[in-house]
Amino acid sequence: MNHGSTDHGYGVTSEVGVLRTVMLHRPGPELRRLTPRNSDQLLFDGIPWVERAQQEHDMFADVLRGRGVEVLLLADLLAETLAVSGAARIQGISAAVDARRLGHTLADELAAHLRGVPAPALAEILTAGMTFDELPFAHDGTSLVRRMHHGSDFVIDPLPNLLFTRDSSFWVGPRVAITSLALPARMRETSLTDLIYAFHPRFLGVRRAYESHTAPIEGGDVLLLSPGVVAVGVGERTSPAGAEALARSLFDDDLAHTVLVVPIAQSRATMHLDTVCTMVDVDAVVMYPALRDELQAFTIRRDDDYGGREDPSGVTMSGPDPFLPAAAEAMGIGKLRVIDTGSDVVTAEREQWDDGNNTLALAPGVVVAYERNEVTNARLADAGVEVLTISGSELGSGRGGPRCLSCPLSRETA
Repeated sequence: MNHGSTDHGYGVTSEVGVLRTVMLHRPGPELRRLTPRNSDQLLFDGIPWVERAQQEHDMFADVLRGRGVEVLLLADLLAETLAVSGAARIQGISAAVDARRLGHTLADELAAHLRGVPAPALAEILTAGMTFDELPFAHDGTSLVRRMHHGSDFVIDPLPNLLFTRDSSFWVGPRVAITSLALPARMRETSLTDLIYAFHPRFLGVRRAYESHTAPIEGGDVLLLSPGVVAVGVGERTSPAGAEALARSLFDDDLAHTVLVVPIAQSRATMHLDTVCTMVDVDAVVMYPALRDELQAFTIRRDDDYGGREDPSGVTMSGPDPFLPAAAEAMGIGKLRVIDTGSDVVTAEREQWDDGNNTLALAPGVVVAYERNEVTNARLADAGVEVLTISGSELGSGRGGPRCLSCPLSRETA
């Protein structure tokens, strides 16, 4: 594949190349918005202890820095973006203030106020949201919307899932893909990552790989198996149309020659492909054993005479075939090594639920994993993989492991 030269220094061609730069989001005030009443709607299985979640996240960031990884924090990038760009400020406010829900009078008044708020405070409002009680101007009695809502209702919804930075953007080669998140609780997350990549000075000159404003696709469903070979899970969060649109876009931009589309169960336990399978070495995956032989893949290949997205004849589609052999063939290797999460059904199911498969590779054969998944971690170590463990008792309450919590911006070629 010819990925072209890049002067901005960012780019990712695999899951396991030495990690150089990563974007994380340290849990913040948005998590304090979670209550037993709204946690389901906001996609959390429990109410996290925020201080402990922050400590766990700081430890995760420190583990990465200790291995030479540059850690960028989304809230800092967002505040810096809003400080330098008036256009970013207007777009961010426009995405957050919904006139269809608030009515034009209240929406206009709120947007006008937010335009004058200092960048760090505005960044916090855009991530943590705002309630009717927190509106910074008095109720003059003319807004029916304001009269009919409880003070604790949200004028701007919080984004507690923002800590899972994997989903709202991902890199393929030297380009960044802005995704389209499936569930209402997460849709606005992409508007913030979009602002950062569009207006932050650090990302000047970065080009987009794919932008979807219709068919859902989430970064947790996208695995870069090897340069030019991408696997996309289709299930609860990514639709077949999203996977097809991504494949076409990657072919057009010469960022991939083969895309494997992998159907997964539409359930909370297997919401993304990376909750059942992640790469831990150039030829090895850690995988939920119940799916080892069941997982299938449709293989989409770009032919040598591919003429662009208007040319359906330049693409070959086959399958479904068993995922593991199909992936190995596409990667040009004899076989993918598989490390199971637990030898018995109960252990495997427990560790899969606790993100035992959701590891973040820092280099070939070096991964970060939650310490609670002792059986999976021991099996990884037995297979020669170095496992750096972090505590995730609170971080995991939104169902996501170290891979979900991180968006790699730069990796060396594996």
